[in-house]
Amino acid sequence: MDTARTVRTFNDFFRERGHQLVTGSTLLPPPSDPVLFTTAGMQPLTPYLRGRPHPQGRRLVNLQRCLRTTDLDEIGDTTHLTVFEMLGSWSLGDYDHAQSLRWGYELLRDGFGIPQERLHVTVFGGSDQVGPDTESLRVWEELGLPVEKAGDENWWSNGPAGPCGPDSEIFVWTGETGTPPQGSPGTDPRWTELWNHVHMRYERHADGTLVPLRQPGVDTGMGLERLVAVLQGRRSVYDTDVFEPWMRTVPSLWGLDGPSTRLVSDHLRAGVVVLGDGVRPSNTGRGYVLRRLIRRLLTTLGRGDSSRTLADLPPELIEHTLDHFRQSVGRDLVREVLLDEEQRFGKLLERGSRLLSRPEYQKPLSEEDYAYLHDTHGLPRDLVAGLLATR
Repeated sequence: MDTARTVRTFNDFFRERGHQLVTGSTLLPPPSDPVLFTTAGMQPLTPYLRGRPHPQGRRLVNLQRCLRTTDLDEIGDTTHLTVFEMLGSWSLGDYDHAQSLRWGYELLRDGFGIPQERLHVTVFGGSDQVGPDTESLRVWEELGLPVEKAGDENWWSNGPAGPCGPDSEIFVWTGETGTPPQGSPGTDPRWTELWNHVHMRYERHADGTLVPLRQPGVDTGMGLERLVAVLQGRRSVYDTDVFEPWMRTVPSLWGLDGPSTRLVSDHLRAGVVVLGDGVRPSNTGRGYVLRRLIRRLLTTLGRGDSSRTLADLPPELIEHTLDHFRQSVGRDLVREVLLDEEQRFGKLLERGSRLLSRPEYQKPLSEEDYAYLHDTHGLPRDLVAGLLATR
């Protein structure tokens, strides 16, 4: 099952059950939202989860592209991505959480063909503010799935304040072919988190208190790339069809190892998507996130061979990504911005190397040194650390 068919199967399942397809999935949140980028499928729907009527009704489904910088240090493994797509379904005060769980199980088993014995679930075990999620526990036991009670990781919120609630997580066994499932998600890392079903029951205030929402709802989210990896029997999201052009081209293009290939491919792809949504590199806000991504990939690209350059990047890879995310910006413009950033970064590296060659920087740097280099010369701490590591 390729990526396009996976999305179609998910959307069709929920549309047959009365859900309306929400279109428009830009990375840029509404002007009233203080975050830089959309980080979760529910984020654009926050006002409606709080009770505002949605113009398309009370049952919704969509595919939302997201960007998270909290996992940057994990990029290069087999599951994490900077920009990813989230399949989501919502009940805005319509059907209950139990119905969502039953539909989720039905879709995974019958729609996507994942055997029941490869599934395991976790439920919220309770806290000093809220009791255990006995409703989800009862539903999963009725369906015959193994259940593990968990703590804070099964309480979902998109920040310190806002809509939140107990989260039931569905895991799938990704061990070696022929190896029967072992242990539980809490004891064996071969159980991969696949789909979260959140019972949006509360609003958390800034002081930490919880107030029941006047309109409880259901918010589900499932990473598209992880699901496709499971359905295609791949050990890595980078081995799926959506990454195939990148993983076929980048290793031979620059001679990188596995983790470096994944990081460069991820950051380049993410940079293309951010540019496609209209962001341009700068020293603040969204533009700085983009600049940081580009400089991280350039640092990895140049490690061990300073002759590697983005000028070698085939424009077809840029076009493939823009087409996948349904973005209309021209590939030549994206390529021009990337090459301009590469030139800027090269000049910054030269200036940084000259500064760090001074006698006063031949000793371990203090916090004051790092602050001075950043505030006076525009050299970020991670760039300085990288230069120090190579001398």
